[in-house]
Amino acid sequence: MSEARQLPAWAEELRRRYLRGEAAMFLLHGNVYDVVLHRGQMLSLTEFLTGVLLRESKSTVAVYNVATGVRFARRDPTVTNLEDLLLAPDKARVFAALERLLTSATKTAVIVEYAEAVAPAGDPSFQADADRAAVVTLHRWSSLPEIERGDNVVLLVAENLTDLSPKLVSNPKVAVVEVPMPDRDERKAAALVADQRLTERDAERYADLTAGLKSIQISSILTPPPPAEEATAEREQFIAQLLGGGAESAARAHKLAALTADMTRDEIRKLLAPQAAEPAADAALPTAAERARKETDRLIAERKREILERECFGLVEFVEPAHGFEVVGGMEEVKKDLLVIAESIREGRTARVPMGILFTGPMGTGKTFVAEAFAKECGLPTIKLKNFRSKWVGATEGNLEKILSVIRAIGQVVVIVDEGDRAFGNTDGEGDGGTSSRVIARIKEFMSDTSNRGRILFLVMTNRPDKLDVDLKRAGRLDRKIPFLYAQTPEEVELVARALLRKNRIDTEVDLASIRDGFAAKLVGYSNADIEAVTLMANDDAAREAGGAAPVTARHFLRAATDYFPSRDVELLEYMELLAVFEASSRRLLPAKYASITPEELDARLRQLRAVVGGRR
Repeated sequence: MSEARQLPAWAEELRRRYLRGEAAMFLLHGNVYDVVLHRGQMLSLTEFLTGVLLRESKSTVAVYNVATGVRFARRDPTVTNLEDLLLAPDKARVFAALERLLTSATKTAVIVEYAEAVAPAGDPSFQADADRAAVVTLHRWSSLPEIERGDNVVLLVAENLTDLSPKLVSNPKVAVVEVPMPDRDERKAAALVADQRLTERDAERYADLTAGLKSIQISSILTPPPPAEEATAEREQFIAQLLGGGAESAARAHKLAALTADMTRDEIRKLLAPQAAEPAADAALPTAAERARKETDRLIAERKREILERECFGLVEFVEPAHGFEVVGGMEEVKKDLLVIAESIREGRTARVPMGILFTGPMGTGKTFVAEAFAKECGLPTIKLKNFRSKWVGATEGNLEKILSVIRAIGQVVVIVDEGDRAFGNTDGEGDGGTSSRVIARIKEFMSDTSNRGRILFLVMTNRPDKLDVDLKRAGRLDRKIPFLYAQTPEEVELVARALLRKNRIDTEVDLASIRDGFAAKLVGYSNADIEAVTLMANDDAAREAGGAAPVTARHFLRAATDYFPSRDVELLEYMELLAVFEASSRRLLPAKYASITPEELDARLRQLRAVVGGRR
């Protein structure tokens, strides 16, 4: 191809591999629908390939996709008799004409856009004849000596490898090149191209804030509004100052700003408040630049969440925790450990941050609640994995790759996986064609990448850790295992109850310690969810008795604790609790009841319970 120039890393890799003669067919995948920044311009991938990468080395460049057919970005005058190629309506005739072009001409490039629509993945037995023929034709092209001798090249473009025929992806004569999401330098460059007024400091800041977004998305967010919109915002602020504040002044100022578009400030003042003096510059009021920055920050956060959730097709959900550890009752040792980890993440001490954390314990012990509080303390973006499994062949693996690419692009993130045993499945692969084993193998590979330490923290929760792959739980992947158990003492019940009273804003002046025997002592061994249900019952009882909102008295708490009747599978709950004890990475986190238990005693009891409840959920 053309001589070396300042190219993106992936394009430089493609150029070098072509010059070394590794292949005459390349498969570009990944961030292929983004723009490529080159010399201050934003070019689509096809424009970059035809106008930059292939400009000096190829005299004929044909671009094909199933929707628009063939078009020539550049055409050698000596190449003739292509009318059938330009007018061919069906895929078979197009490929026959393209093959004739590739084998008879020299210095020719063919770019196949949306290659997954040309040669889709799937069982050949269920594919149409045209799809099977396209797969075979492209496979033949990768080995045709005429194409290589003529200094010709074929570039296939597809977003996901899993959507393309495995016969092409696994072909050693097809070189696969990933187009990555923009790194920090590229995001900074995109910000400067979008708004040339940005200072170096602002560009650096936006490069960090837009992690996980494509260059084209960064450009659309940071491109400044037209001057008319900026003038309207200035006028709206001026009118709000004239109106003197108040509950309705903002809405009135917004409407009046549109009605006074052609008026000067002096005319507006005389119209709205003729007796008022010119408003003095108030240091407390934001300047136009500050307002623009605040609005841009809000827009980035909003769009980033919307775009990433949409790109993952609902496979991930952004979590914005509203609470930290201040509303978590009890579990003092657990909170201490997690606060040390959160502080290490904030201060960049990556060596003190585990690769992953496993929360394990029976249902209703507050695993999800504490996970969200921990994410708040970390101060990092937080996403929750939703169900990424699919019944379609290859779709589960494709969904997972999409999620992992987004996680990698965000850079610093906490990934919450609830019901980890269901999300990751098992490795036996029975009944799913080996999908589970492939999914777990890919997750284990990603989680053990030490370059992610302190940047990407997996937080997996489950009440059945025995159903997780053993290798997934080893040190270096989920190397910190924290047990969540039911309250073991009346004092622990009271700590949890007080936190729940604050959380639910229940009006009461009762000292729970004064009613310990009739309230907390009866709830020992109950889940946090059960304790919350009891406090809410007491609140409802007080409201029902008073005929409206009323403070909760000791009588209401005692009556609710006596009246509550939980649905409990005692054997299953004990089994889950012992599993959490068995998995705990530190005895310090265990209550006195379990701190002195020997591994042999624990194993013997687990075996007994497994025989009884091993198949229950």
